[in-house]
Amino acid sequence: MTLKEIAAEAGVSISTVSRVINQKNTKAASKDVQDRIWEIVRRTNYIPNSMARNLKLGKDAAYEDIEPKSIACIFARTDNAISDPFFSQLAKSIEQESFRNNYFVKYSFSAIDINNPRTSKSISDIQVDGVVILGRYDKQLLKFFTSHYQNVVYTGLNPGGDKYDQVVCDGYEAAMTAITYLTKLGHKNIGYIGEQTNEIRFSAYKDALSKQGLTFKQANAANVKLSSEGGYTGANILLDRNTDITAIFCANDKTAIGAMHALKERNLRIPSDISIISIDDIDTAQYLSPMLTTVHIPVEDLGKMTAKILIDRICGGHKLPMKTVLPFYIVKRESCGKLNLSR
Repeated sequence: MTLKEIAAEAGVSISTVSRVINQKNTKAASKDVQDRIWEIVRRTNYIPNSMARNLKLGKDAAYEDIEPKSIACIFARTDNAISDPFFSQLAKSIEQESFRNNYFVKYSFSAIDINNPRTSKSISDIQVDGVVILGRYDKQLLKFFTSHYQNVVYTGLNPGGDKYDQVVCDGYEAAMTAITYLTKLGHKNIGYIGEQTNEIRFSAYKDALSKQGLTFKQANAANVKLSSEGGYTGANILLDRNTDITAIFCANDKTAIGAMHALKERNLRIPSDISIISIDDIDTAQYLSPMLTTVHIPVEDLGKMTAKILIDRICGGHKLPMKTVLPFYIVKRESCGKLNLSR
């Protein structure tokens, strides 16, 4: 596949494809065009010709690797990254930053693949220069990769140990901030929808209530998968329990979207009857009705920094484990309001 062929399939000029792939100009094309170009690159396994690029730039190719190096991405948190906007955007950012530095994502696996004896042996035998673990993992998965690969980096919302590189946005602090925001609006009976086992956002929910002098009630928490289906089920569970909650914290936006649907089916007005807040700030959040209040996670920067740190380690730029923490902030939209005392 050549730049000319990519341009023809995408319906744009060769120069546009070049600028998008090399990220020389972020305004070189619309988001839809950029997504179309990257989809073609990914589907066709396009690999840049480093020799030709170096000659055009007037560089001596002897100083740079001619063959691009490879990376594997492990989706530890989700079985289907394509349907999860957070992880699909995170992986896309990692892939694009890697590509810009003459690396490419050669393999993508899920935790299910690792736990399957028939595939785990094949995975342990693959030859890649580095591995990225996306999302919360268990000790067994981490041990599997750190024992088979020298260059491993984790990225997500769950800060881990100090023996490997990690690029995180602290999910615990993000959840604490979300709950604190609800209490400042006057809410004292706050529900939780999301996973609970080994989930720092659930721990933060309980700790935030305690910090505000509020009592945690298990009846106010629904233990469901982080998905729109889980959010829909979780909201119905809380409502069927006849709890007195006036606000709900969802562990991520996808869960909140399902919960909002369930609340509307029960003829509850958001935020007049019940407020709702979550974490991620996926693109869809601003187009919901009402628009979703959520904690913004800098997903694109998480991906870029993850790729940079992994490549730096592969190249011998650093030896000691590196931990990078990126900031978050609340995006205040329409789904949260002050406690309605007349409710």
